[in-house]
Amino acid sequence: MLQIVVVGIGAMGCLFAAHLSSGAEVTMLGHWPQQLAALRAGLTLITPDETLRVNVRVTSEPHSIVGAQVALVLVKSYQTAQAAREIEAFLDPGGIAVTLQNGLGNDDMLASRLDPAQVVLGSTSEGASLEGEGVVRHAGRGDTFLQQTAGREPDLIGEFAQLLRRSGFRVQLSPDVNTIVWRKLAVNAAINPLTALVGVPNGFLLTSGSANGIARQAASEAAQVARARGIDVSPFDAQKSAMDVARSTASNRSSMLQDILNNRPTEIDAITGAIVQLGSESGIPTPVNKALYDLLTFKMSGGNWKTQIVDLPGNLQRTFWLLNQEGQDEGL
Repeated sequence: MLQIVVVGIGAMGCLFAAHLSSGAEVTMLGHWPQQLAALRAGLTLITPDETLRVNVRVTSEPHSIVGAQVALVLVKSYQTAQAAREIEAFLDPGGIAVTLQNGLGNDDMLASRLDPAQVVLGSTSEGASLEGEGVVRHAGRGDTFLQQTAGREPDLIGEFAQLLRRSGFRVQLSPDVNTIVWRKLAVNAAINPLTALVGVPNGFLLTSGSANGIARQAASEAAQVARARGIDVSPFDAQKSAMDVARSTASNRSSMLQDILNNRPTEIDAITGAIVQLGSESGIPTPVNKALYDLLTFKMSGGNWKTQIVDLPGNLQRTFWLLNQEGQDEGL
């Protein structure tokens, strides 16, 4: 059996650990005390078909783990540096660290501590939400992609992919996961910061004219930055994908909104911040992403984002004033 450490005990970590536990030796590594206590009593997985109780090993001590073959990284992007240090302590020299995280730069951060040949870039559109401590709901089926690159333990990557498939996940090996990561990034850039800023469910992007326009432009800017860096992401397709996701998850609260509501850090830097920074480096303007970044970080610091609209470029001020007005009746 493969020895797998799921790094992260949030919704996605619980989802993958629960499914993988029947076919592998799974350990969950995390540092959230209440969740750790709940998981030690058992992990509950709720699917559309059944509710399962799963027993998995749980620890907060990376040095208690020896010789893991796969580290599946599912922490928030701002926790990746710590995860990389912890993985360094237990990953087998022939093992791999697979990141299925949101945002950009997680693979590079892992590679800064591990042998770069051990780091496998991945992406998933599986959906999960925590219903309570130790209880995860499989909220939506999706696809998972793993990078297949020469020199990166292809047999182990293939074995892990087969395990994921046997565990019920749809998995593909791809030589170009980076394009898939950027396409997902464009969708996240359209939905997450905007819903977190206004405090609205995803479906607001379909019913509010101003929100719809902002979301589409955020996705388009992300695609333009990707293209400038040689990555094939169509602005039209990015906008369409964002609207499709907003429609299929209309009643959902985005992960970034959930973070705001629970006073947790967000992944704004790895999503919107990364687009703004790489756009600047590539000579691609990203005014809407820059506005969303500035307004949301101001809100996260405890300020009233609406007071900052006057500092936006003139052509964006009216759009964000309309967003404020349309969001007043919908905001949480």
